Amino acid sequence: MAFTPGSAVSPSADIELALACRGLSGTDVMSKSDPMCVTYVQPFGQNKWVEFHRTETVKNNQDPNFVSKVLISYRFEEKQPLLFEVYDTDSKDKDLSAHDFLGTITIPLGQLVANKRNKLQLTDRDGKLKSSYLVITAEELGMDRDEVTLEMSGFKLDKKDFFGKSDPFLEIFKLTDTGNYTLVYKTDVIKDTLTPRWKKFTIPVRTFCNGDYERDLKIICFDWNSSGDHSLIGEFHTTLKGLSNPNATFKCINGKKKEKKKDYKDSGEIRVDYIKIQSTYTFLDYVQGGTEIFCTVAVDFTASNGSPSKPSSLHFINNASMNSYEQAMWSVVSIIEDYDTDKQFPVLGFGAKIPPNGQVSHEFFVNMNPENPHCFGVRGVLDAYRNCINQVQLYGPTNFAPVINHVAKIAQNNRDGSGYFILLILTDGVITDMPDTIQAIITASSLPVSIIIVGIGNAEFDAMEELDADKGGLKMNGVKAARDIVQFVAFNSYHNLDPSVANLHLAKDVLAEVPKQFMDYMKINGIVPKRRASQTTTPEIEDLKIQ
Repeated sequence: MAFTPGSAVSPSADIELALACRGLSGTDVMSKSDPMCVTYVQPFGQNKWVEFHRTETVKNNQDPNFVSKVLISYRFEEKQPLLFEVYDTDSKDKDLSAHDFLGTITIPLGQLVANKRNKLQLTDRDGKLKSSYLVITAEELGMDRDEVTLEMSGFKLDKKDFFGKSDPFLEIFKLTDTGNYTLVYKTDVIKDTLTPRWKKFTIPVRTFCNGDYERDLKIICFDWNSSGDHSLIGEFHTTLKGLSNPNATFKCINGKKKEKKKDYKDSGEIRVDYIKIQSTYTFLDYVQGGTEIFCTVAVDFTASNGSPSKPSSLHFINNASMNSYEQAMWSVVSIIEDYDTDKQFPVLGFGAKIPPNGQVSHEFFVNMNPENPHCFGVRGVLDAYRNCINQVQLYGPTNFAPVINHVAKIAQNNRDGSGYFILLILTDGVITDMPDTIQAIITASSLPVSIIIVGIGNAEFDAMEELDADKGGLKMNGVKAARDIVQFVAFNSYHNLDPSVANLHLAKDVLAEVPKQFMDYMKINGIVPKRRASQTTTPEIEDLKIQ
């Protein structure tokens, strides 16, 4: 992704979709089909389908492997639905109505990348299943994701200052394709020494040498001067491969001194004290390696929401439309369910009196079934919520700590990278257990947990901004959060938008930080992605030999 100062861009990954079909029904009387696949996308915030890609036509083939790939940018926080249509082409006419329709399938991009290999049964335009399949293999586009960590030192460098020793630093340049050298790294300045040891630094290999381990590198050692007119100590040429040699040591040569002095040897040495080249990973590496994303929903059932029987209530149920709680649940869970293989979501409630005795609870299951608290899919989550409204009495206070600790307890037993847990808290008011909530967040910050808080209604949510520690980490009793795990969004920020568009923007904003929080946890704990077993043991996919 290009670096453009003064701009903003969401993190994304470039995905390649390889397409194939199996068992296409023939429409040609005298021969097999001549299939082609068309891909459509929905631009963000729009409900219309726009053609995005067409494959080539494969002649006389019921089981085509298409050479033309779909290249698309993937964003975790967006739904990104895709529509695929397969046609039997009868001519070179660009108008699709001139060709025979063979089948279609609609699927979110997130589901494709989560499963990596997807064998999808096609349907007709009325949704009736056909006996043919579209096979889609999703791969993150290859690029050099290695990074190099270097620590370098100088030995017996020339003394350049009249009243003291040198103040040396290094500048590292790479040779470009145009024959010029461009600066890629500048070390810190070590004052008054001829044996400096510069700070260890890490830089992407693609930045350091364009991924070419044999590309010429020019390393110059200067004596720093406050005027900015730095004095040359010496320089040398090498490559990343050369820097990687055991005990790599390089003579620092000052060209002018070498010309003037016949007995000139060098102006000191530069040594590589530490070098490590390692791969970096992406969010998709973990998801495709089998890390599952789990989501728990926690709903505020405090009395400040208003009596559910009144239309003014934030919990008022209207069969014709969703209330704000339902819209928020739909927006977030409908995206996360693409990454959860069993699509089972526990839904917690807090701040209500619950049956059978009317006891106040800040941690109860909304489906009222402790033995099986999970709801299937986003529709199951909404059904459980609607059924719960008439079974509880809204009460108070607004305590977050119990539901945070509930999820943290589960995450505590899944610290190996096999699962990552998102807690979606929907609330209308001010937190009444702030110290306990901060402590719970600090504890959860060392676990595979992200917390999303959506403020419902028009209350003041200043305290929520404190929990969303973008300006500085949470701290209590001298203990600081291991990482930032909270994202807060006020739902009424989107009230001027069309509901369908508002849902898209809400999901985009609340989920945008999750991949970074996810990666921070994996990196801090040294967890590398695993290879999913199905990547090597799915014969029904492997035998397709997709090109």
